[in-house]
Amino acid sequence: SCAGMLKVAQMISLLIGFISVNNSPWTDYSAYSFFQIVTMCDLVMILFFYIMHIFRVYRKLTCVSWPLAEFLHYLIGTILLLIGSIVAATKSYNITGLVAGATFGFLATILCVISMWSSYKVSCITQSTSK
Repeated sequence: SCAGMLKVAQMISLLIGFISVNNSPWTDYSAYSFFQIVTMCDLVMILFFYIMHIFRVYRKLTCVSWPLAEFLHYLIGTILLLIGSIVAATKSYNITGLVAGATFGFLATILCVISMWSSYKVSCITQSTSK
């Protein structure tokens, strides 16, 4: 589906951004360690929701509002990823790997905004039409 392909694109861009920053010489430890932590946490959470959708676990666990959980994940993750990408871009000092990591961080941020918008649209339209 389109949402599944969007999640895969997010995971790939986050992984490329993480690898680019990890294999580059750092000039500011705190900025890039924050970027790495945010990208890996976001990657793990996107993978979690992807697996939930693949195996349709959300149908068995009805006590959790999955659209709300996914929306909150994307909201918090996107804000942290945007902050991390901005900090990584400003501290890159024209080192190619760090610039590439920040670029893929911004790409992942855009993809997360699209997912957040589609998640919000689906949950709100579904709830408003069911009343």
